[in-house]
Amino acid sequence: MSDSEPEFEEQPPEKLPLDAWHRAQGARMVPFAGYEMPIQYNGEHGGIVAEHNWTRTSASLFDVSHMGQLAISGENAAHELEKLVPGAIANLGEGKMRYTLLLTEGGGIIDDLIVTHAGERLALVVNGACKWDDIAHLREHLPDAITLTHYEDFALLALQGPKAAEVLESLIPGVDELSFMTAAAFTWDGIDLWISRAGYTGEDGFEIALPEGDAERLANALVADERVQPAGLGARDSLRLEAGLPLYGHDLSLETDPVSAGLAFAVSKARRETGGYFGYQTCMERLAEGGCAQMRVGLSLEGRLPAREGAEVFAAAAKVGTLTSGGFSPTLGHPVAMAYIDTAHTAPGTTLEVEVRGKRLPATVTTLPFVPHKYHRKGA
Repeated sequence: MSDSEPEFEEQPPEKLPLDAWHRAQGARMVPFAGYEMPIQYNGEHGGIVAEHNWTRTSASLFDVSHMGQLAISGENAAHELEKLVPGAIANLGEGKMRYTLLLTEGGGIIDDLIVTHAGERLALVVNGACKWDDIAHLREHLPDAITLTHYEDFALLALQGPKAAEVLESLIPGVDELSFMTAAAFTWDGIDLWISRAGYTGEDGFEIALPEGDAERLANALVADERVQPAGLGARDSLRLEAGLPLYGHDLSLETDPVSAGLAFAVSKARRETGGYFGYQTCMERLAEGGCAQMRVGLSLEGRLPAREGAEVFAAAAKVGTLTSGGFSPTLGHPVAMAYIDTAHTAPGTTLEVEVRGKRLPATVTTLPFVPHKYHRKGA
């Protein structure tokens, strides 16, 4: 064995299918989840706060092509997937979507994902930073008779905001008939699209999957509408924080479980009875009264100085938790954060302190979301 340490070259970030398009739009690119991603854009409506506010009032175009687009198919595919997630997948109607979690046998969260019943297949959208681990996990635990497909040559565009529906309907008639967490196939300008009414901003919106070679044509058609501006990762993060939505690698990890993470809704009531999935015992223990040592909660801070991930939370002299996400809320005009807090201190209205730059700042436990969701639900 050599005395010298082996040298490993760090892999350069991959480029998105729309990399050149983003740069032409004035994007500032940063590495994220293994890709060069636009964090914000220059121009009249550019900048994180401006892009955030535009999304809340009009419509923004986000490129989320770094996400993993997968599908599984084969006999009993839904039942086989149910062995790995706590959600009810087998009873999912065609075109319906479900938020769920890939769990370890001990109940730790491998990733959060969206599963859609897409006819002969189940479509899965997983986090970009986790997709290769997710694929390995699925290949290891799904039977050989189940086919796993990775759509590596597809792009994923998200149009989000209160004007997203009218913009997209003007291009693709019929898309406004979708309600929140439903999806269907459409055609635009000869291009086959798979469109879901969903997103991660808390606003109404759509995610559009299409072949990567066609993505620029659709992106140009969307931003040609004066109601649409491109938006980057910075705004996407501040929007999802205001919406109280957890981000894997920050608010969710192998060390967290669905119940402590505030995601008990993702543990199907029917499957609490039947079990049969990785992490079942842990989920049941956590769901029992007093089963969680800590819970993910929202915190509203006074002043304007934001608290960031890793900041410690105190009740008097005792440390009671740690921030997992934090930033300034453009909509509310003050900092907000999410943290895992000792359960005894998680009641809404509880006053705590967050240590930022050596100072203790007052913080109040706040019910999530900070900003109400505006999803287009059926019958609404």
